[in-house]
Amino acid sequence: MSAFLSSTGDTPAGLTRHDSVLTCLASPAVWAEGPVWLPAEDAVIFSDVKGNRMFRWSRDGSVTLYRDPSNFANGNALDRQGRLVSCEHGRRGISRTEPDGRVHMLVDRFDGRRFNSPNDLTVKSDGSIWFTDPPYGITGDAEGFKSESQVIGCWVYRFDPATGDIDVVATDVQRPNGIAFSPDESRLYLADMSVVDFPTKGHRHLVAYDVVEGCRLKDPRVLAVIEPGIPDGFTVDAAGNIYCSFEQGIMVLAPDGSRLGTIPVPERVSNCTFGGPNQDELFITAATSLYHIRLATRGVQYDHLLGVR
Repeated sequence: MSAFLSSTGDTPAGLTRHDSVLTCLASPAVWAEGPVWLPAEDAVIFSDVKGNRMFRWSRDGSVTLYRDPSNFANGNALDRQGRLVSCEHGRRGISRTEPDGRVHMLVDRFDGRRFNSPNDLTVKSDGSIWFTDPPYGITGDAEGFKSESQVIGCWVYRFDPATGDIDVVATDVQRPNGIAFSPDESRLYLADMSVVDFPTKGHRHLVAYDVVEGCRLKDPRVLAVIEPGIPDGFTVDAAGNIYCSFEQGIMVLAPDGSRLGTIPVPERVSNCTFGGPNQDELFITAATSLYHIRLATRGVQYDHLLGVR
């Protein structure tokens, strides 16, 4: 499959290589989500949210069951020590997997009330975990357990594992989903896919915030409207370009929100992450599958684990 189809009909300069070809690595899932690359193992872990399990793809091509059940895990990331942290719909919180395989809950409440169903997360350089909390794990039993919400909104939170402090950082996004920082962490991006629940008044856009003092957000503004389809998960490369899911695959946006082009994917995309020894490989979860494409750019998400300064 050709790598890019741009809105102008031109290949986006500087983003593709001669071998930028999309490949399906595996299709074991009911609904694949939350890919995270493991630098120490050159492997990818991803969730099967609706299958209530997680899979592990290795460079040798093998695909193994990583966790079953997974407590309906969705988004995944690595903390500053390289440990897996996961959004769990089932337990309605953020868990961490220790090197010996033990899994324990880091946080599942705010002011004594249970979260809705944490969906996606990102780890900042100070070790804090920022995550979104839409209701998709409690509206039915397909990817969690049907329950009443205990909080009054679908908010975005900042959790500090070192202190246990938990704060609300954004309340103005109706259905927050994907989340990521710009490379210098001066901006935070959020996906709002509320058009799914509110067809006439909902949104399908990415919102950008300025990060203040490393722990607060200000000046929200719409960065880009994502159509056709909706924005779900996304990632950012070293130049600040955003790789966001939409109806036809991955939409690539410049830091100012202008559209650079698309990576067509034959299934509906849920999320993506950079990985590989040079972080120039984009791993994409879409419907039942994990896809891969090598690009002429790189991510920065795992630099600290690779010893990159």
